[in-house]
Amino acid sequence: MGSWSKSIIRVKCTYSSSLTDFEWEIIEPLLPKKKRTKPPIWSNREILDGVLYQLKKGCNWCDLPKELPPYSTVFWHYKQWRAEGVIEKSKN
Repeated sequence: MGSWSKSIIRVKCTYSSSLTDFEWEIIEPLLPKKKRTKPPIWSNREILDGVLYQLKKGCNWCDLPKELPPYSTVFWHYKQWRAEGVIEKSKN
């Protein structure tokens, strides 16, 4: 019997709210850099795509598509970024 390693296989789905590579290059430096004690499960880009999806569709957070990070993760980061002024900074 071989050993099983945990691996996450994700299908990259793009939505009309998803960032292009060019848009991501502009926005990525605006997001706060935090020390991490372990590798993140979701990238900031995936999380931001979840935020943008919710804002564009106006759906409940819990109605985010399954291909995006869990709504609790997306909403938590949205609240943190909003409190840190990241959203206001990106509007300028």
